[in-house]
Amino acid sequence: MAETDSSEFRILMFPWFAFGHMTPYLHLANKLAQKGYRITFATPQKAINRLRHLNLFPDFISFHVITVPSVTGLPPGAETASDVPIFLTHFLAIALDLTRDQLESLVTSIKPKFIIYDAAYWIPEVAKPLGIKTINFNVVSAASIAIVLVPARNVPKDRPITMEELATPPPGYPSTSVVLRGTELETLLFVTNPFGEEMTFYERITLSMKNCDVISIRTCYEVEGKLCDYISSQYQKQVLLTGPVLPEDSKSSLDERWSNWLAGFEPGSVVFCAFGSQLILEMAQFRELVLAFELTGLPFFIALKPPLGAEKVEEALPEGFEERVKGRGVVYGAWVQQPLVLAHPSVGCFVSHCGFGSMWESLLSDCQIVLLADEMKVAVEVKKEENGWISKENLSEAIKSVMDKESEVGKLVMENHKKWREVINPNLMNGYIDKFLQGMRQPVS
Repeated sequence: MAETDSSEFRILMFPWFAFGHMTPYLHLANKLAQKGYRITFATPQKAINRLRHLNLFPDFISFHVITVPSVTGLPPGAETASDVPIFLTHFLAIALDLTRDQLESLVTSIKPKFIIYDAAYWIPEVAKPLGIKTINFNVVSAASIAIVLVPARNVPKDRPITMEELATPPPGYPSTSVVLRGTELETLLFVTNPFGEEMTFYERITLSMKNCDVISIRTCYEVEGKLCDYISSQYQKQVLLTGPVLPEDSKSSLDERWSNWLAGFEPGSVVFCAFGSQLILEMAQFRELVLAFELTGLPFFIALKPPLGAEKVEEALPEGFEERVKGRGVVYGAWVQQPLVLAHPSVGCFVSHCGFGSMWESLLSDCQIVLLADEMKVAVEVKKEENGWISKENLSEAIKSVMDKESEVGKLVMENHKKWREVINPNLMNGYIDKFLQGMRQPVS
Protein backbone atom coordinates (compact mmCIF):
# COMPACT_ATOMS: atom_id res chain seq x y z
CA MET A 1 0.00 0.00 0.00
CA ALA A 2 1.20 3.51 -0.82
CA GLU A 3 1.04 6.47 1.60
CA THR A 4 2.07 4.93 4.92
CA ASP A 5 -0.04 7.33 7.02
CA SER A 6 -3.18 7.11 4.88
CA SER A 7 -4.83 4.52 7.14
CA GLU A 8 -5.21 7.24 9.78
CA PHE A 9 -7.58 9.07 7.45
CA ARG A 10 -10.86 7.18 7.75
CA ILE A 11 -13.44 8.07 5.11
CA LEU A 12 -17.21 7.71 5.42
CA MET A 13 -19.12 7.27 2.15
CA PHE A 14 -22.87 7.87 2.01
CA PRO A 15 -24.23 7.76 -1.57
CA TRP A 16 -27.81 8.16 -2.78
CA PHE A 17 -29.68 4.85 -2.59
CA ALA A 18 -29.45 4.05 -6.32
CA PHE A 19 -27.04 1.53 -7.85
CA GLY A 20 -26.01 4.07 -10.48
CA HIS A 21 -24.60 6.06 -7.55
CA MET A 22 -23.58 3.35 -5.09
CA THR A 23 -21.59 1.33 -7.63
CA PRO A 24 -19.24 4.15 -8.73
CA TYR A 25 -18.88 5.15 -5.07
CA LEU A 26 -17.66 1.63 -4.32
CA HIS A 27 -15.31 1.73 -7.32
CA LEU A 28 -13.86 4.95 -5.89
CA ALA A 29 -13.62 3.29 -2.47
CA ASN A 30 -11.56 0.51 -4.07
CA LYS A 31 -9.18 3.05 -5.60
CA LEU A 32 -8.75 4.78 -2.23
CA ALA A 33 -8.37 1.50 -0.34
CA GLN A 34 -5.63 0.56 -2.79
CA LYS A 35 -3.76 3.62 -1.48
CA GLY A 36 -4.22 2.45 2.11
CA TYR A 37 -7.29 4.47 3.14
CA ARG A 38 -9.96 2.89 5.34
CA ILE A 39 -13.53 3.43 4.22
CA THR A 40 -16.87 2.90 5.96
CA PHE A 41 -19.56 2.52 3.29
CA ALA A 42 -23.01 3.35 4.70
CA THR A 43 -25.88 1.94 2.65
CA PRO A 44 -29.04 -0.25 2.96
CA GLN A 45 -28.77 -4.03 3.44
CA LYS A 46 -30.28 -4.84 0.03
CA ALA A 47 -27.58 -2.73 -1.60
CA ILE A 48 -24.82 -4.43 0.41
CA ASN A 49 -26.04 -7.83 -0.79
CA ARG A 50 -25.57 -6.73 -4.41
CA LEU A 51 -22.40 -4.68 -3.91
CA ARG A 52 -20.37 -6.99 -1.69
CA HIS A 53 -18.71 -8.85 -4.58
CA LEU A 54 -17.38 -5.53 -5.92
CA ASN A 55 -15.48 -4.83 -2.69
CA LEU A 56 -11.91 -5.69 -3.69
CA PHE A 57 -10.41 -4.64 -0.35
CA PRO A 58 -12.62 -6.03 2.44
CA ASP A 59 -9.84 -5.41 5.00
CA PHE A 60 -10.01 -1.70 4.20
CA ILE A 61 -13.66 -1.22 3.15
CA SER A 62 -16.39 -2.10 5.65
CA PHE A 63 -20.12 -1.87 5.01
CA HIS A 64 -22.42 -0.28 7.58
CA VAL A 65 -26.12 -1.09 7.32
CA ILE A 66 -28.47 1.88 7.09
CA THR A 67 -32.06 1.03 8.00
CA VAL A 68 -34.42 2.69 5.54
CA PRO A 69 -37.49 3.86 7.50
CA SER A 70 -41.00 3.24 6.25
CA VAL A 71 -42.53 6.28 4.58
CA THR A 72 -46.12 6.74 3.47
CA GLY A 73 -46.10 6.34 -0.32
CA LEU A 74 -42.96 4.19 -0.40
CA PRO A 75 -43.61 0.50 -1.25
CA PRO A 76 -43.10 -1.77 1.80
CA GLY A 77 -39.56 -3.08 1.99
CA ALA A 78 -38.21 -0.60 -0.55
CA GLU A 79 -34.60 0.33 0.16
CA THR A 80 -33.13 1.41 -3.17
CA ALA A 81 -34.25 3.22 -6.31
CA SER A 82 -34.46 -0.17 -8.04
CA ASP A 83 -37.28 -1.08 -5.66
CA VAL A 84 -39.54 1.81 -6.71
CA PRO A 85 -40.88 3.25 -9.96
CA ILE A 86 -39.01 6.41 -10.92
CA PHE A 87 -42.06 8.59 -10.13
CA LEU A 88 -41.94 7.45 -6.48
CA THR A 89 -38.26 8.25 -5.81
CA HIS A 90 -39.48 11.45 -4.10
CA PHE A 91 -40.52 9.23 -1.18
CA LEU A 92 -37.15 7.47 -1.13
CA ALA A 93 -35.55 10.92 -0.74
CA ILE A 94 -37.78 11.53 2.29
CA ALA A 95 -36.61 8.20 3.71
CA LEU A 96 -32.99 9.15 3.07
CA ASP A 97 -33.41 12.33 5.12
CA LEU A 98 -34.98 10.33 7.96
CA THR A 99 -31.74 8.35 8.30
CA ARG A 100 -29.92 11.46 9.58
CA ASP A 101 -29.91 10.28 13.19
CA GLN A 102 -28.26 7.00 12.10
CA LEU A 103 -25.55 8.93 10.25
CA GLU A 104 -24.96 11.22 13.21
CA SER A 105 -24.48 8.20 15.49
CA LEU A 106 -22.13 6.59 12.98
CA VAL A 107 -20.06 9.75 12.60
CA THR A 108 -19.74 10.07 16.38
CA SER A 109 -18.69 6.43 16.60
CA ILE A 110 -16.05 6.16 13.83
CA LYS A 111 -14.87 9.82 13.79
CA PRO A 112 -14.01 10.03 10.07
CA LYS A 113 -11.68 12.68 8.67
CA PHE A 114 -13.77 12.96 5.48
CA ILE A 115 -17.36 12.31 4.41
CA ILE A 116 -18.06 11.72 0.72
CA TYR A 117 -21.76 12.08 -0.17
CA ASP A 118 -24.17 13.38 -2.82
CA ALA A 119 -27.94 13.67 -2.17
CA ALA A 120 -27.87 14.01 1.65
CA TYR A 121 -27.65 17.81 1.63
CA TRP A 122 -27.56 17.90 5.46
CA ILE A 123 -24.23 16.06 5.77
CA PRO A 124 -22.23 19.33 6.15
CA GLU A 125 -24.47 20.31 9.09
CA VAL A 126 -23.44 17.07 10.80
CA ALA A 127 -19.77 17.26 9.82
CA LYS A 128 -18.65 20.87 10.20
CA PRO A 129 -19.14 21.20 13.99
CA LEU A 130 -16.85 18.17 14.33
CA GLY A 131 -14.17 19.49 11.97
CA ILE A 132 -14.86 16.82 9.34
CA LYS A 133 -14.19 17.74 5.70
CA THR A 134 -17.10 17.11 3.30
CA ILE A 135 -16.76 16.17 -0.36
CA ASN A 136 -19.80 16.22 -2.64
CA PHE A 137 -18.98 13.50 -5.19
CA ASN A 138 -21.12 13.60 -8.35
CA VAL A 139 -21.36 10.50 -10.52
CA VAL A 140 -23.15 12.29 -13.38
CA SER A 141 -21.40 14.24 -16.13
CA ALA A 142 -20.11 17.76 -15.59
CA ALA A 143 -22.34 18.77 -18.52
CA SER A 144 -25.47 17.66 -16.63
CA ILE A 145 -24.48 19.79 -13.64
CA ALA A 146 -23.25 22.82 -15.59
CA ILE A 147 -26.31 23.25 -17.76
CA VAL A 148 -29.01 22.63 -15.13
CA LEU A 149 -27.72 22.41 -11.56
CA VAL A 150 -25.89 25.70 -11.04
CA PRO A 151 -26.99 28.86 -9.17
CA ALA A 152 -27.02 30.88 -12.42
CA ARG A 153 -29.80 28.63 -13.72
CA ASN A 154 -32.08 30.57 -11.32
CA VAL A 155 -34.80 27.92 -11.22
CA PRO A 156 -38.19 29.30 -10.10
CA LYS A 157 -39.26 28.32 -6.58
CA ASP A 158 -43.00 28.91 -6.89
CA ARG A 159 -43.74 27.00 -10.11
CA PRO A 160 -42.35 24.27 -12.41
CA ILE A 161 -39.60 25.24 -14.83
CA THR A 162 -40.65 25.44 -18.50
CA MET A 163 -39.04 23.90 -21.59
CA GLU A 164 -38.42 27.41 -22.91
CA GLU A 165 -36.46 28.29 -19.76
CA LEU A 166 -34.41 25.09 -19.95
CA ALA A 167 -33.63 25.71 -23.62
CA THR A 168 -31.63 28.81 -22.69
CA PRO A 169 -28.28 27.90 -21.09
CA PRO A 170 -27.45 29.65 -17.80
CA PRO A 171 -25.37 32.86 -18.00
CA GLY A 172 -21.69 32.16 -18.60
CA TYR A 173 -22.26 28.58 -19.76
CA PRO A 174 -19.12 27.76 -21.79
CA SER A 175 -20.30 25.33 -24.47
CA THR A 176 -22.22 25.91 -27.69
CA SER A 177 -22.35 22.22 -28.64
CA VAL A 178 -23.33 20.56 -25.35
CA VAL A 179 -26.82 22.03 -25.11
CA LEU A 180 -30.33 20.75 -24.47
CA ARG A 181 -32.41 19.94 -27.51
CA GLY A 182 -35.91 18.69 -28.28
CA THR A 183 -37.07 15.90 -26.01
CA GLU A 184 -33.98 16.31 -23.79
CA LEU A 185 -35.68 19.44 -22.46
CA GLU A 186 -38.80 17.52 -21.54
CA THR A 187 -36.84 14.82 -19.69
CA LEU A 188 -35.26 17.45 -17.43
CA LEU A 189 -38.47 19.17 -16.35
CA PHE A 190 -38.30 16.96 -13.25
CA VAL A 191 -35.68 19.27 -11.67
CA THR A 192 -38.49 21.32 -10.12
CA ASN A 193 -40.40 18.22 -8.95
CA PRO A 194 -40.46 17.40 -5.23
CA PHE A 195 -37.47 15.36 -4.08
CA GLY A 196 -37.89 15.09 -0.34
CA GLU A 197 -40.03 16.98 2.15
CA GLU A 198 -40.72 20.51 0.88
CA MET A 199 -37.71 20.39 -1.43
CA THR A 200 -37.24 20.09 -5.19
CA PHE A 201 -34.55 18.03 -6.92
CA TYR A 202 -32.79 21.24 -7.98
CA GLU A 203 -32.80 22.60 -4.43
CA ARG A 204 -31.46 19.35 -2.96
CA ILE A 205 -28.55 18.97 -5.36
CA THR A 206 -27.51 22.63 -5.47
CA LEU A 207 -27.73 22.87 -1.66
CA SER A 208 -25.53 19.76 -1.38
CA MET A 209 -22.88 21.46 -3.53
CA LYS A 210 -23.20 24.89 -1.90
CA ASN A 211 -22.65 23.57 1.62
CA CYS A 212 -19.84 21.06 1.02
CA ASP A 213 -16.15 21.89 1.39
CA VAL A 214 -15.13 20.48 -1.99
CA ILE A 215 -17.04 19.39 -5.10
CA SER A 216 -15.86 16.28 -6.92
CA ILE A 217 -17.00 14.91 -10.28
CA ARG A 218 -16.45 11.53 -11.93
CA THR A 219 -15.01 12.88 -15.17
CA CYS A 220 -11.80 13.91 -16.92
CA TYR A 221 -10.51 17.40 -17.63
CA GLU A 222 -9.62 16.22 -21.16
CA VAL A 223 -13.32 15.54 -21.80
CA GLU A 224 -15.17 18.19 -19.75
CA GLY A 225 -12.54 20.69 -18.60
CA LYS A 226 -14.36 23.92 -19.49
CA LEU A 227 -17.56 22.67 -17.88
CA CYS A 228 -15.70 21.76 -14.67
CA ASP A 229 -14.15 25.24 -14.54
CA TYR A 230 -17.61 26.74 -14.96
CA ILE A 231 -19.00 24.67 -12.07
CA SER A 232 -16.06 25.76 -9.91
CA SER A 233 -16.74 29.43 -10.68
CA GLN A 234 -20.46 29.01 -10.05
CA TYR A 235 -20.03 27.50 -6.59
CA GLN A 236 -16.77 29.30 -5.76
CA LYS A 237 -15.27 25.98 -4.71
CA GLN A 238 -12.46 23.68 -5.68
CA VAL A 239 -13.60 20.92 -8.07
CA LEU A 240 -11.66 17.67 -7.83
CA LEU A 241 -11.91 15.15 -10.67
CA THR A 242 -11.58 11.41 -10.14
CA GLY A 243 -11.58 10.17 -13.72
CA PRO A 244 -14.22 7.52 -14.55
CA VAL A 245 -13.17 5.23 -11.61
CA LEU A 246 -14.13 2.07 -13.41
CA PRO A 247 -12.79 -1.27 -12.17
CA GLU A 248 -9.58 -2.11 -14.06
CA ASP A 249 -9.60 -5.85 -13.45
CA SER A 250 -12.59 -7.82 -12.29
CA LYS A 251 -12.03 -10.95 -10.22
CA SER A 252 -15.36 -12.27 -11.47
CA SER A 253 -16.04 -13.83 -14.86
CA LEU A 254 -19.00 -13.45 -17.15
CA ASP A 255 -21.94 -15.70 -16.30
CA GLU A 256 -21.42 -19.01 -18.11
CA ARG A 257 -24.86 -18.77 -19.71
CA TRP A 258 -23.90 -15.58 -21.53
CA SER A 259 -20.26 -16.42 -22.25
CA ASN A 260 -21.31 -19.68 -23.90
CA TRP A 261 -24.03 -17.95 -25.94
CA LEU A 262 -21.73 -15.14 -27.09
CA ALA A 263 -18.98 -17.61 -27.96
CA GLY A 264 -21.20 -18.93 -30.74
CA PHE A 265 -20.71 -15.78 -32.84
CA GLU A 266 -17.88 -14.22 -34.82
CA PRO A 267 -15.64 -11.63 -33.09
CA GLY A 268 -17.18 -8.15 -33.08
CA SER A 269 -20.48 -9.30 -34.59
CA VAL A 270 -22.96 -9.08 -31.65
CA VAL A 271 -24.91 -5.90 -30.81
CA PHE A 272 -25.43 -5.42 -27.06
CA CYS A 273 -28.12 -3.11 -25.67
CA ALA A 274 -28.63 -1.97 -22.06
CA PHE A 275 -30.39 1.11 -20.63
CA GLY A 276 -29.41 1.05 -16.97
CA SER A 277 -31.13 -0.17 -13.82
CA GLN A 278 -33.84 2.48 -13.54
CA LEU A 279 -35.06 3.25 -17.06
CA ILE A 280 -38.35 1.57 -17.87
CA LEU A 281 -39.71 2.00 -21.40
CA GLU A 282 -43.33 2.31 -22.39
CA MET A 283 -44.71 -0.83 -24.02
CA ALA A 284 -44.91 0.58 -27.56
CA GLN A 285 -41.34 1.96 -27.47
CA PHE A 286 -40.02 -1.31 -26.04
CA ARG A 287 -41.57 -3.27 -28.91
CA GLU A 288 -40.31 -0.78 -31.49
CA LEU A 289 -36.81 -1.09 -30.05
CA VAL A 290 -36.64 -4.89 -30.17
CA LEU A 291 -38.04 -4.84 -33.73
CA ALA A 292 -35.18 -2.52 -34.68
CA PHE A 293 -32.69 -5.19 -33.62
CA GLU A 294 -34.56 -7.78 -35.65
CA LEU A 295 -34.37 -5.44 -38.65
CA THR A 296 -30.57 -5.21 -38.49
CA GLY A 297 -30.20 -8.89 -39.33
CA LEU A 298 -27.33 -8.98 -36.82
CA PRO A 299 -26.97 -11.13 -33.70
CA PHE A 300 -28.03 -9.20 -30.60
CA PHE A 301 -28.24 -9.33 -26.80
CA ILE A 302 -30.73 -6.94 -25.17
CA ALA A 303 -30.81 -6.46 -21.38
CA LEU A 304 -33.77 -4.26 -20.44
CA LYS A 305 -36.25 -4.08 -17.61
CA PRO A 306 -39.80 -5.19 -18.51
CA PRO A 307 -41.75 -2.25 -19.96
CA LEU A 308 -44.62 -0.54 -18.19
CA GLY A 309 -47.58 -2.89 -17.93
CA ALA A 310 -45.53 -6.11 -18.11
CA GLU A 311 -44.10 -8.27 -15.35
CA LYS A 312 -41.69 -10.14 -17.66
CA VAL A 313 -40.04 -9.11 -20.91
CA GLU A 314 -41.27 -12.28 -22.62
CA GLU A 315 -44.91 -11.19 -22.37
CA ALA A 316 -44.06 -7.80 -23.92
CA LEU A 317 -42.32 -9.10 -27.06
CA PRO A 318 -44.10 -8.64 -30.42
CA GLU A 319 -46.03 -11.64 -31.72
CA GLY A 320 -43.76 -14.17 -33.39
CA PHE A 321 -40.62 -12.24 -32.45
CA GLU A 322 -38.90 -14.98 -30.43
CA GLU A 323 -39.38 -17.53 -33.19
CA ARG A 324 -38.10 -15.17 -35.90
CA VAL A 325 -34.86 -14.28 -34.05
CA LYS A 326 -34.26 -17.69 -32.48
CA GLY A 327 -30.58 -18.53 -32.49
CA ARG A 328 -29.35 -14.97 -33.08
CA GLY A 329 -31.16 -12.76 -30.59
CA VAL A 330 -31.83 -12.72 -26.82
CA VAL A 331 -33.96 -10.30 -24.79
CA TYR A 332 -33.28 -10.59 -21.06
CA GLY A 333 -35.21 -8.74 -18.35
CA ALA A 334 -32.76 -8.70 -15.45
CA TRP A 335 -29.33 -7.39 -14.46
CA VAL A 336 -26.25 -8.51 -16.42
CA GLN A 337 -22.53 -7.90 -15.90
CA GLN A 338 -22.34 -5.04 -18.37
CA PRO A 339 -18.55 -4.39 -18.30
CA LEU A 340 -17.87 -8.11 -18.79
CA VAL A 341 -20.36 -8.35 -21.67
CA LEU A 342 -18.72 -5.34 -23.33
CA ALA A 343 -15.32 -6.97 -22.88
CA HIS A 344 -16.38 -10.18 -24.64
CA PRO A 345 -14.68 -10.49 -28.04
CA SER A 346 -17.95 -11.33 -29.80
CA VAL A 347 -19.55 -7.98 -28.85
CA GLY A 348 -18.89 -5.30 -31.46
CA CYS A 349 -21.53 -2.64 -30.79
CA PHE A 350 -23.16 -1.14 -27.71
CA VAL A 351 -26.55 0.58 -27.82
CA SER A 352 -26.93 2.76 -24.71
CA HIS A 353 -29.25 5.36 -23.17
CA CYS A 354 -26.29 7.71 -22.45
CA GLY A 355 -26.02 6.98 -18.75
CA PHE A 356 -22.68 8.42 -17.69
CA GLY A 357 -21.35 5.14 -16.28
CA SER A 358 -22.33 3.30 -19.45
CA MET A 359 -20.66 6.03 -21.52
CA TRP A 360 -17.34 5.46 -19.73
CA GLU A 361 -17.62 1.67 -19.92
CA SER A 362 -18.30 1.80 -23.65
CA LEU A 363 -15.64 4.45 -24.29
CA LEU A 364 -12.97 2.28 -22.66
CA SER A 365 -14.11 -0.86 -24.50
CA ASP A 366 -13.42 -1.83 -28.11
CA CYS A 367 -17.09 -1.68 -29.15
CA GLN A 368 -18.66 0.65 -31.65
CA ILE A 369 -21.24 2.79 -29.86
CA VAL A 370 -24.83 3.81 -30.63
CA LEU A 371 -26.21 6.37 -28.17
CA LEU A 372 -29.45 8.24 -27.79
CA ALA A 373 -27.26 11.39 -27.65
CA ASP A 374 -23.56 12.06 -28.35
CA GLU A 375 -21.30 15.09 -28.36
CA MET A 376 -17.87 13.45 -28.51
CA LYS A 377 -18.23 12.02 -32.02
CA VAL A 378 -17.33 8.58 -30.68
CA ALA A 379 -20.79 7.22 -31.40
CA VAL A 380 -23.69 7.47 -33.77
CA GLU A 381 -26.66 9.31 -32.29
CA VAL A 382 -30.06 7.87 -33.12
CA LYS A 383 -32.35 10.32 -34.88
CA LYS A 384 -35.56 10.88 -32.93
CA GLU A 385 -38.98 11.83 -34.23
CA GLU A 386 -40.41 15.23 -33.17
CA ASN A 387 -42.31 13.60 -30.32
CA GLY A 388 -39.16 11.90 -29.01
CA TRP A 389 -40.10 8.53 -30.50
CA ILE A 390 -37.24 6.29 -31.67
CA SER A 391 -38.42 4.38 -34.72
CA LYS A 392 -37.21 0.87 -35.53
CA GLU A 393 -36.02 2.13 -38.92
CA ASN A 394 -33.85 4.93 -37.46
CA LEU A 395 -32.34 2.73 -34.75
CA SER A 396 -31.70 -0.13 -37.16
CA GLU A 397 -29.95 2.21 -39.62
CA ALA A 398 -27.80 3.72 -36.84
CA ILE A 399 -26.66 0.27 -35.73
CA LYS A 400 -25.89 -0.91 -39.26
CA SER A 401 -23.98 2.30 -40.04
CA VAL A 402 -21.46 1.76 -37.22
CA MET A 403 -21.22 -1.98 -37.72
CA ASP A 404 -20.24 -1.39 -41.36
CA LYS A 405 -16.50 -0.81 -40.87
CA GLU A 406 -16.15 0.38 -44.47
CA SER A 407 -18.78 3.12 -44.24
CA GLU A 408 -17.71 6.73 -43.67
CA VAL A 409 -19.72 6.87 -40.45
CA GLY A 410 -18.26 3.61 -39.16
CA LYS A 411 -14.69 4.73 -39.94
CA LEU A 412 -15.14 8.18 -38.33
CA VAL A 413 -16.65 6.77 -35.15
CA MET A 414 -13.96 4.08 -34.92
CA GLU A 415 -11.12 6.61 -35.40
CA ASN A 416 -12.50 9.07 -32.82
CA HIS A 417 -13.23 6.28 -30.36
CA LYS A 418 -9.65 5.01 -30.73
CA LYS A 419 -8.25 8.51 -30.13
CA TRP A 420 -10.27 8.96 -26.92
CA ARG A 421 -9.31 5.50 -25.69
CA GLU A 422 -5.63 6.42 -26.15
CA VAL A 423 -6.13 9.69 -24.26
CA ILE A 424 -8.05 8.07 -21.41
CA ASN A 425 -5.44 5.47 -20.50
CA PRO A 426 -4.76 3.69 -17.16
CA ASN A 427 -1.78 5.96 -16.31
CA LEU A 428 -3.95 9.05 -16.73
CA MET A 429 -6.69 7.48 -14.61
CA ASN A 430 -4.28 6.66 -11.77
CA GLY A 431 -2.99 10.23 -11.93
CA TYR A 432 -6.51 11.53 -11.32
CA ILE A 433 -6.87 9.46 -8.15
CA ASP A 434 -3.53 10.78 -6.86
CA LYS A 435 -4.59 14.38 -7.53
CA PHE A 436 -7.97 13.73 -5.93
CA LEU A 437 -6.28 12.49 -2.76
CA GLN A 438 -3.92 15.47 -2.69
CA GLY A 439 -6.85 17.85 -2.98
CA MET A 440 -8.91 15.94 -0.44
CA ARG A 441 -6.18 16.16 2.18
CA GLN A 442 -5.60 19.89 1.79
CA PRO A 443 -6.91 21.93 4.74
CA VAL A 444 -10.24 23.69 4.17
CA SER A 445 -9.52 27.33 3.30
